[in-house]
Amino acid sequence: MELIEQVINRQNMMRALNQVKQNKGSAGVDRMPVSELYDYLSNNRESIEQSLLNGTYLPQPILGVEIPKSNGKVRLLGVPTVVDRMLQQAVGQVLANRFEMDFEDFSYGFRPNKNAQQAVLKALEYINSGYQDIVDIDLKSFFDEVDHCILLQLIYRRVKCPLTLRLIRKWLRAPILINGNLFKRRKGVPQGSPLSPILSNIMLDELDKELDRRGVKYVRYADDFSIYCKSQWQARKTGNEIFLFLKDKLHLPINREKSGIRRPVNFTMLGFGFVSTFKKGEKGKYQLVVSEKGWKNLKQKIKTITRKTTPFTFDERIYKLKEVQQGWLQFYRIASIQEKLKDVDGWVRNRLRCCIWKQWKKPERRRKNLLRLGVDLEHAYSYSRSRMGTWAVACSPILRTTITVERLQKRGYESLFVYYQKVAPFLNEPLYTRTVRTVV
Repeated sequence: MELIEQVINRQNMMRALNQVKQNKGSAGVDRMPVSELYDYLSNNRESIEQSLLNGTYLPQPILGVEIPKSNGKVRLLGVPTVVDRMLQQAVGQVLANRFEMDFEDFSYGFRPNKNAQQAVLKALEYINSGYQDIVDIDLKSFFDEVDHCILLQLIYRRVKCPLTLRLIRKWLRAPILINGNLFKRRKGVPQGSPLSPILSNIMLDELDKELDRRGVKYVRYADDFSIYCKSQWQARKTGNEIFLFLKDKLHLPINREKSGIRRPVNFTMLGFGFVSTFKKGEKGKYQLVVSEKGWKNLKQKIKTITRKTTPFTFDERIYKLKEVQQGWLQFYRIASIQEKLKDVDGWVRNRLRCCIWKQWKKPERRRKNLLRLGVDLEHAYSYSRSRMGTWAVACSPILRTTITVERLQKRGYESLFVYYQKVAPFLNEPLYTRTVRTVV
């Protein structure tokens, strides 16, 4: 059976359709939302299948969307139409069946039963085994620099179906629409495409096999990879050789400013850092912590939700706060974060008190609410007329002794530390099962 026939198989197409609907996402250049995809497919299934079988299917342009990065720059995402997304998902599923068994064990990105936490724990294992000179290589705009010819040649090794290869090439070459102007694309894989994860793994699997051939320790998660050596000399030698391999064989440039040889204390990986344990009998051992960037991202999201000028009700703030906190903790739960969580919890509670004080607005309303919370008449009057700023009031006994933790909990608030304690008992389970387990 030709690969294109596996792609248009009804079961494969329905699986792709359900995945696209589950991912949601915005509309492409044709403005068709995901909600209309099923009806469109029902009415046009035969014509789509026929165009795929005779090679006349023509993808629509990609919609370019810029999203801000944490460093102040922007990342360009390519959003295909929902029909193209569904077909790309169908092709990606079939390609994954062909290539998955050949991928190396230490590649953790976009693969079944593998995740970022496993990659970080493997890196920690290497470091604690004495491989503490780390070659940290940053690929410069990897998704924008992929060479189409090399990528298609790598796919052709396992996929001999000309219709499928031609279809993938059309998607790779589809123009991108940015601010109303169409631009040609002659290299790169658009981020935001369902095909980009499997295509990036096919490309970088060549790097994995080269590292295996050299017998070095490494960990890769998508385009984020690092090599672990026992001496600085070996790290420098390996780093130079891999730099030449990426440049000459895969035509992938390296960001020299962000690449280099690191020691564990100066190395971060996927938002995690490494610090010495300082425990007796464990000299030279390291433990996982959350990087400064990881804490900064959490605080920035919390600030947005708990900003006193944001027009949310208290219940809306609590709901959004839970979403952010639980998602963040599910990712960073393997790090040593207990003590710092308590500090963050206190800061979050004060921000919530700040929102409540701001919501009360007028002095008379503040006086009445303080009376309801058990403050005596004299203090309720003087507190309600306080000239202190909102943040100073939130941090003072005026609200800390009235809007207590218990009262916040009755309104639905749950601290990061309490939620971490719920997640902590599951830390001995295999990581790939923990990623889908939800704690309510």
